[in-house]
Amino acid sequence: MELKLRDKKECTFDAVSLGEVMLRLDPGEGRIKTARSFKAWEGGGEYNVIRGLRRCFGLKTAVITAFADNEVGKLMEDFILQGGVDTSLINWMKTDGIGRTCRNGINFTERGYGIRGALGCSDRANTAISKATPADFDFEYIFGTLGVRWLHTGGIYAALSEQSCETVIAAIKTAKKYGTIVSYDLNYRPSMWSAIGGLEKAQEVNKEIAKYVDVMIGNEEDFTACLGFEIEGNDENLKELNLDGYKKMINEAAKTYPNFKVVATTLRTVKTATVNDWSAICWADGNIYKAAQYDGLEIMDRVGGGDSFASGLIYGLIETADPEKAVNYGAAHGALAMTTPGDTTMASKSEVEGIMSGAGARVKR
Repeated sequence: MELKLRDKKECTFDAVSLGEVMLRLDPGEGRIKTARSFKAWEGGGEYNVIRGLRRCFGLKTAVITAFADNEVGKLMEDFILQGGVDTSLINWMKTDGIGRTCRNGINFTERGYGIRGALGCSDRANTAISKATPADFDFEYIFGTLGVRWLHTGGIYAALSEQSCETVIAAIKTAKKYGTIVSYDLNYRPSMWSAIGGLEKAQEVNKEIAKYVDVMIGNEEDFTACLGFEIEGNDENLKELNLDGYKKMINEAAKTYPNFKVVATTLRTVKTATVNDWSAICWADGNIYKAAQYDGLEIMDRVGGGDSFASGLIYGLIETADPEKAVNYGAAHGALAMTTPGDTTMASKSEVEGIMSGAGARVKR
């Protein structure tokens, strides 16, 4: 596998992410529509990955995003600082006090239980990062002067607005210019693309982005909707995973985009909201590697599980250059992240490696 990372000594950051960070309001064991109190967290598809790389795996990371310059924005910054992620690349945008010019995003999320699935209700129109353009970030300074070994971004941010589509492409092109490895999580959300052109726009944007990506991540729906690859004969209710179909799809994607060095996807069979079968596979150098299988995985909060898979995968690729180890880091980290509340990881690297080596759930004293 040929991932030529920049020398650590010449880079300020091991990894940065580009995307939206929202305030997550969580009703705990209750429901959004009947809640009288919420616990506040931070979260966002791209940010969750970079926070995991810092908090769990100890890499030096930063987030490229934008906030409205008000007290809610400062709260978001405080959450990010608590996670150890550098905030110096945040663009603080002036707001008019009521959110007409820009605002900060909010995401209400309930966890689900048993036959009741998890539910998200976001409020993110006209946010600072959705209005940001390439001119609002000095990508030449970030990737050229400061130096970054790895950039992670994804389809959730790309779907926010026409401006965010342009900003993703500008960031990726500049990163590639300076030898930064680029990973991208397709993370298809039809409701988000609907306002800016729907499925047709999603494919147009993601097919252009795919030309510059080194490590492509996504599930079956993502690869089908965003890039047009399908799994023939897969059970539509996901009661049984067609592993051969997944392998064929990944090989086809890698053949279509020869710039892909690694292609990875999580494998999830949903039994109930709180019990899933979980694993992952990745392609590298023409070979498919499958992670350990976690059948009957008991889940507290599934939101962010895929992001934690991505951060484990990226860590494994950076530190070991071994795709089989990397996909196992990803699957174990994703599994652990879903046993705790919130979007972001509460796992440690030693816990991840313990799960990878077969550690059980006995009490540790």
